[in-house]
Amino acid sequence: MFATAYLLVGAIASAHVVLYKRDVRAAIGWVGLIWFSPFAGAALYWFFGINRLRRKATRRMEEDSLTQSPAPLATPAATGLTAADEAAFIENTEPHLLGLGQFVGRATDVHLTAGNLLEPLVDGDEAYPAMIEAIAGARQSIAMCSYIFDNDRAGLMFLDALGNAVCRGIEVRVLIDAVGARYSRPQITKLLEAGGVTVAKFMDSPIPLRNPYVNLRNHRKILVVDGRLAFTGGMNIREGCLLRRDPPHPVQDLHFRIEGPVVEEIMDAFAADWSFTTQEQLEGVTWYPDLESRGPTFARGIPDGPDENFETIRWAIHGALSVAQRSVRIMTPYFLPDQTLITTLSLAAMRGVEVDLILPEIGNLRFVQWASMAQLWQILERGCRVWLSPPPFDHTKLMLVDDAWVLVGSANWDPRSLRLNFEFNVECYDTELVARLATLLDARRNASKELTLDDVNGRSFPVKLRDGVARLFSPYL
Repeated sequence: MFATAYLLVGAIASAHVVLYKRDVRAAIGWVGLIWFSPFAGAALYWFFGINRLRRKATRRMEEDSLTQSPAPLATPAATGLTAADEAAFIENTEPHLLGLGQFVGRATDVHLTAGNLLEPLVDGDEAYPAMIEAIAGARQSIAMCSYIFDNDRAGLMFLDALGNAVCRGIEVRVLIDAVGARYSRPQITKLLEAGGVTVAKFMDSPIPLRNPYVNLRNHRKILVVDGRLAFTGGMNIREGCLLRRDPPHPVQDLHFRIEGPVVEEIMDAFAADWSFTTQEQLEGVTWYPDLESRGPTFARGIPDGPDENFETIRWAIHGALSVAQRSVRIMTPYFLPDQTLITTLSLAAMRGVEVDLILPEIGNLRFVQWASMAQLWQILERGCRVWLSPPPFDHTKLMLVDDAWVLVGSANWDPRSLRLNFEFNVECYDTELVARLATLLDARRNASKELTLDDVNGRSFPVKLRDGVARLFSPYL
């Protein structure tokens, strides 16, 4: 009886793995666990291996397709730009990047928009006052999403501003990831509710087995005011970003103030998350006013997650690396690329492209830093350069290509961001914007020390072994 049940459960679970797992290595690992750990392996796969969120999103899309006309396919150019806009694009950026714009359009099914204005905001000292000012000036609506929203000096600033907006009659919606909300006690959600703010927690469950919340987190950072002004980037809401206030755990970071047509795409990302969490649809001019041209930047919002937007940011990164002709500059707090990204970085360097990677010298997650160190030799030996920035910990996420293309947003260079979390990035084509960001990035690099292949190879055997063991867990970090 036991053997029959074991064979039946193992066969059903294995069949599901074979049919639905994209990655061959993951499929082999799960099948092995299922058969060599009777019942326990199948139970672990049932709770942790099935992407139920993606299946739910797919079913919702299928249901919508029955009541709505199908979305138009991407145009042959896949940029969404008029002929005049494409001419301006070529004149104001780099001609070879038009192909990248077409590629990302096809990969994401999101049109590139002209007429945007982006302003970089360094650390919470610049970003938070600008965001608070925007909230204070709201006339109709505020949509805010954050992975971490701490109950501390920074969080209380936003608590007051959002509460005041509610008192003025502004429609306010705040979405916080259920795991990120637990970073401080008591949770800020209770205070927001007490202040009359409509707040929800993404993927919240009191029963951990129903919600394996180490994965499938909403890592997006979005603020949209009146549907016209947006803020996004990598910055959470926590006092560590307020460097001038000398916090106990300082964090450098970068955020962006955005105006123009791309704001609608940012609002779309929030509205989708809010609808998924609360079933409320955010529609009409309160949330979606007509948007006019505000600046010279061509931009596109790139939503990414383990549902219908699977690996869109990864596609954009691969595309940018493949067309780079002169330089690639990357800043990321966590660097755990899979083998395909390592190969694409190496190929760029071997083609003669200058590839510079800036990482924190001292990370905030020691195990992740060990795993990262174990992989760096693979790109160093192919000509990429790695720089270690001194404390405080740098949480900036930035990628520049050929002084004309930039990718900003919430995604890190690790499997959790690029496969398991909900992220939001913005790609921009603008030589002047990239020049401003290059100045910031070059300043960080000049303050950093270069990590050479000899440095990596010169680690002691115990350290190499420690880092190598940590690397084995990189798909889960």
